[in-house]
Amino acid sequence: MSDQTRAHRWVGLLLLIGVTTVLLGTVAGSQGWHAWWWSQADEVSRQIVLDIRLPRSLGAWLGGGLLGLAGAVAQGLFRNPLADPYLLGSASGASLGVGTYFSLFGGSAWVMTWWLGLGLTGAAFVGAVLAVILTLLLARGVQQTLRLLLAGVVVGVVLGAVTSMMSLLQPQVLQAMQGFMLGSTAFVGWTACATMAMVLILCVALAWTFARVLDALTLGESTAQTLGVPLRSARLVLVGVISLATGAAVAHIGLVAFVGLAAPHLVRSLVRCTHAWRLLLAALMGGALLSLADVLARVLFAPQELPVGVLTAVLGGGYLLWRVYRDTDQSSGAGAVR
Repeated sequence: MSDQTRAHRWVGLLLLIGVTTVLLGTVAGSQGWHAWWWSQADEVSRQIVLDIRLPRSLGAWLGGGLLGLAGAVAQGLFRNPLADPYLLGSASGASLGVGTYFSLFGGSAWVMTWWLGLGLTGAAFVGAVLAVILTLLLARGVQQTLRLLLAGVVVGVVLGAVTSMMSLLQPQVLQAMQGFMLGSTAFVGWTACATMAMVLILCVALAWTFARVLDALTLGESTAQTLGVPLRSARLVLVGVISLATGAAVAHIGLVAFVGLAAPHLVRSLVRCTHAWRLLLAALMGGALLSLADVLARVLFAPQELPVGVLTAVLGGGYLLWRVYRDTDQSSGAGAVR
């Protein structure tokens, strides 16, 4: 079986898994699994399914898709398997934006009035974008990958320290930000789903267009330049894809850990393919991972609900630890054979 045929099959399988987990999300509630029949459901049950559970489950899949895509682009662009969507400081910028919003307007972590919720989402998105812009200014553009990487780390540390200082000066801000920091899909509505869907389609199209640049970068920047690849414009577009995808996801579901890091690793372990297929598969894998984690977060300790970011951190961290242990064990075995 060729690699392309295997990639096609994994696309179909991951789509099927995504649809299944979204449907499972419609029967997963605060009391665990809730079986219902549409013909026998009352108006309240239908409203719960259509206005709460379905958009939440679909939003989890879309948010995971954005993070998986951003992680695959980041790892290909920086040629670093440890790169994740938050590498350019977007997570710290979003946290600072949310903290600033709460310090100015107050309120609870996930406010219920629509205009205040829109302000919270906008603050997170603006904070993430401004952090990336600050990273680009500090790195003096996108010409040097290493400088861009270091600038993102510095911006993330500095903005994280500012957020911590704000929380110390105003303790109510830290309490209000808890839901955002741990990640939550509980208040994702149809508007958020529409926004994330449009951003996901746009980012997938842009990343797919410049996928051959990521293929060339695997040979090294010097070799890529000799091949006539437009590195400067491609880097700018791909950094924009990472920023837009991460900002949209973080603004709506908070800081969800390890999905953007683990999804590309899983894809690489399952199939060998070019970056064009790897980006699409990483997006589908990220959506499947987060939607499954959202279902588990609702039913594992029902009626108590776990923050989905905590669950993805435990599962994703455990997977990466197992990969490190396995790779180390294989390397030791190969050394012994030699």
